[in-house]
Amino acid sequence: MQAINTIDRYWQTIRRLRPIQVSSRIGLRLKRPKVDLRPAPPLRAGKRTWVRPAQRKPSLQGEGAFFFLNEPGALTECGWDDPRREKLWRYNQHYFDDLNARDFVKRAAWHGALIADWLTHNPPSIGTGWEPYPTSLRIVNWIKWSLGGGQLTTRAHESLATQVRWLTHRLEYHLLGNHLFANAKALVFAGLYFDGPEAYSWRQLGLAILEREFDEQILADGGQFELSPMYHALVLEDVLDLINIARCYDTTLTTEERRLALHWQMRVAPMLEWLEALSHPDGQIAFFNDAAFKIAPDNHELHQYATRMGFATDTAKRALTWLEASGYAKLRQPDAELIIDMARVGPDYLPGHAHADTLSFELSLFDSRVFVNSGTSLYGLSDERLRQRGTSAHNTVLVEGRNSSDVWSGFRVGRRARCFDQRVERTEEALIAEAKHDGYRHLPGRPIHQRRWELSRRSLRVIDQLSAPSLRAAARFHFHPHVDIEQTSPAQGLCTLPDGRLVNWDAGTAPIILEPTSWHPEFGKSAPTTCLVVPLINGRAVFELSWA
Repeated sequence: MQAINTIDRYWQTIRRLRPIQVSSRIGLRLKRPKVDLRPAPPLRAGKRTWVRPAQRKPSLQGEGAFFFLNEPGALTECGWDDPRREKLWRYNQHYFDDLNARDFVKRAAWHGALIADWLTHNPPSIGTGWEPYPTSLRIVNWIKWSLGGGQLTTRAHESLATQVRWLTHRLEYHLLGNHLFANAKALVFAGLYFDGPEAYSWRQLGLAILEREFDEQILADGGQFELSPMYHALVLEDVLDLINIARCYDTTLTTEERRLALHWQMRVAPMLEWLEALSHPDGQIAFFNDAAFKIAPDNHELHQYATRMGFATDTAKRALTWLEASGYAKLRQPDAELIIDMARVGPDYLPGHAHADTLSFELSLFDSRVFVNSGTSLYGLSDERLRQRGTSAHNTVLVEGRNSSDVWSGFRVGRRARCFDQRVERTEEALIAEAKHDGYRHLPGRPIHQRRWELSRRSLRVIDQLSAPSLRAAARFHFHPHVDIEQTSPAQGLCTLPDGRLVNWDAGTAPIILEPTSWHPEFGKSAPTTCLVVPLINGRAVFELSWA
């Protein structure tokens, strides 16, 4: 049976890939391009004003002293490619995000020394730093730093050209998605920063990719198609950066290039509105799919960046927001904000950042988070990575201990839940959302999970039904760590919010269980918290939260 399951898992995973992903993966393994060390093209003259971009928290704590993913490290101890370090930590070394972080001007001497050290110890094509994704981010960060007043040496410019040439032969068609978008962005940056025929060819390649990818990756409602609020924020930054550099070199753009830049500008407002809808009153993102704080610039920084670029940001707080293209909904009452996942897992050919979180939700009351999904504290291939992606780590129904979508390895998904019959409406009594999914169709009885949310001014009611009532199932509700939980009877209790307000919860006649679990707000961070487990009795559970 295990062999059959494994074969099915591989088949469900591979059959949705695009042919270019398969052929590109083979090509990357078989072809090793030659390093091109020709002199760099000349720098382009006549640029206009570069607008200060979004800024992250500094990650350089001293000369050659890093702090990434809540872990310190120094060049003197780990160099540039220490295998004892997680891959993502090493990637961050090579991004050079600190060049454009807050107060970057004060660290100019450190930055110059860091670039020089990188040039000495990272020969072309060798090591993690030359993989296409960190190469793309580094190209952009070095150019942004230069446009913002940093001084790149002749040696750095020569390396920058070599990096761009290398990237043109290592574009991430095997992954597509945000990786290919980042590759294209780097080519556009380099193609505008440098001048001459070679630079023009880089720019044209990058723009051709963006013209193909942009409207697929940015959905009609403004959401990024991988359906992660964190990656959405990263791509929103990418779009603002692209508009920024296009305006900086506006005089060199062709008519067609201006048309593309105008199209990017038209998508900024919906992207900002999507980000707001997938965020809590505390101004930070909700945790659906791979998501954590402090990877993308925070929401305030992105809004300020957009404002500096001349984009108006919509601050209206609508009672009901239905992002139909993405599959997310937001319901608002005066003291409550409910964010609901009625979405597909992600692009069929690119579900790598998906969690098995179909029909999960997050809730804030009185501006404090109450129910939260797991978040993401690590990537890689560990059991903990799988647990954080699994259904049990989210505010939804777990059936027979199985995941609603078959998340496996670090970034794989086999069988996927399909969400359908989504509905949102406003009545006199409440805001209502309802949907079904078939992620458990492989189990006996081919069960369908149906969930309904009813948000009134003073209560939230969540109704779960499973079409195969004989199966073991339970709804799971994960509290934020700052919420104190008290059980007053087998099926009732109350919780205390950080400001001291009391909220009652009631599971009817279903005896609940309080389980210890954890929440993961950042990479490298975990906080203990509590999960309230409500069993479905005869295939049904009703859970209600009420407040004064």
